[in-house]
Formats: sequence, structure tokens, C-alpha cells
Amino acid sequence: MRIISGEKKGFPLKSVPGKTTRPTSDKVKESIFNMIGPYFHGGSMLDLYAGSGAMGIEAISRGMTKATFVDREKKAVETIYANLHKANLGANAEVFRTDAQRALKVIKKKGQTFDFVFLDPPYAKQQINLELMFISENNIINKGGYIVAEHSSKVILKADLNFEIIRQETYGDTTVTIFSKNDEEEL
Repeated sequence: MRIISGEKKGFPLKSVPGKTTRPTSDKVKESIFNMIGPYFHGGSMLDLYAGSGAMGIEAISRGMTKATFVDREKKAVETIYANLHKANLGANAEVFRTDAQRALKVIKKKGQTFDFVFLDPPYAKQQINLELMFISENNIINKGGYIVAEHSSKVILKADLNFEIIRQETYGDTTVTIFSKNDEEEL
């Protein structure tokens, strides 16, 4: 695993030890950033099921100012810290060890918003539709921002009034769905 592009291009990243984490392949990661970027001029991102932190670190390398990493697994959080330290990107990051639902509630309470949210939960435990609804109802995405959901091809994701599906690609048993926040003002 490596950083594909940007300031830290080619930089190797450590994977989470064990078999509890399924890392996003370089092919899928490159496709995602080509669809939403590929580069950024600042902004913030939320990596909600961060694993090794590869997606958030890639986003920082490509120009995001800040990334917030959330994972409930101790080994994953340790790996994120190691990768951030190794890539010298710790100043651009916040890392939290908690579950996704609790993290979203804290984000809401703090009034945080993001330009890019990445959701890649374990396929067997997906609650992406509930998380999308929470993100939408609580305005966690900035106008013009993106949500990228990497999920099982068997899962159907629903757009709502605040988000529209702008792209969907399938890679074997993995589907990437990209949502954009509608620019319509709320009533």
C-alpha cells in the first residue's frame, strides 16, 4: 500500500495487522480520487472507518488541509498514528478511537462540517443508509461537498433531498457510490 499521488506520492503505508480490516485497493483509491478531484485546494475530510488511514492520508497528500480519522479498532488507530508520523502529516490530522455512530454524534454536537466524507464500513456490519441520513439531517457536509461510500455490491444506497448520486462504479464485489450535496437552499 502506498500514497498514489500528490505531495507524498509513492510513500509506503503500513497496513493494519490481522484480517479485521479490508484495505481499499490502489485501483479503487485512484478511481475515487479521479472522480472527485483528483487534487484539492484546502478543505477538510472525514474518514469514518479509517482502517490504516490510507484514504485520509491520500486526501492530505492531494491538497486537503485536514483529515479526521475515526476507527473503533485499537490496531487500526495505532496504524493510523504510525502512518501519519511516518509521512510527517500529524499536524494535518485528528484521530479518534470510537464507533461511527458515536463519532457522528460528537461531530454534530461540535458543529463540524466537511468537504469530503469517506465511508467504508466492514461489509457485514454496514449501516451506510442510516449514516447518510444522519449526515444529511445534521448538515455535516459543506455545500458542494462529496460523500464517497465504498460498499458491498449487494447493498443499495438511497439518495435523499440533500444528496444526489453523481457516480457509481462497481469493481467485483465492491461498489463505490459518490454523492454530492445539492446546492439548493433548505426551506
